[in-house]
Amino acid sequence: MSGFTHFDNAGNAAMVDVSDKAVTARTATARAHVAMQPETLAMIRAGSAKKGDVLGVARLAGIMAAKRTAELIPLCHPLPITAVTVDLEAAATGVDIAATVRTTGRTGVEMEALTAASVAALTVYDMCKAVDRSMRIEALRVTHKDGGKSGAFSQD
Repeated sequence: MSGFTHFDNAGNAAMVDVSDKAVTARTATARAHVAMQPETLAMIRAGSAKKGDVLGVARLAGIMAAKRTAELIPLCHPLPITAVTVDLEAAATGVDIAATVRTTGRTGVEMEALTAASVAALTVYDMCKAVDRSMRIEALRVTHKDGGKSGAFSQD
């Protein structure tokens, strides 16, 4: 298991010791897409969903999720998050989600960005599932990260 950082020498799950890492500014962005029927998308655009403002509620849920990531992912370090943005856009085939998280710390915020995008997507699904059971949460991925020893990463 030597290639995996979350295992000790005996193969047991362990939290990575980051005490020797440098404190740096770190950013990560994660994206997801919720594919849906055109009628569902029209309902979101019109603001006529029975449960309310789908994009606004999903944005708030994503922000809240980023702040609670360490409570959800067992080996994830609690981090002093300095900023979270969750942008949702009614696109051609559904809702595009981009979550960006920033911190100044010893470890990155990829998990926080992924959690924010995931929960925002789940919230869109929850708020629209009564009218569209065919929705799909797709393409959850980290598209950008910077700061730290491994350097910058971008893909889209």
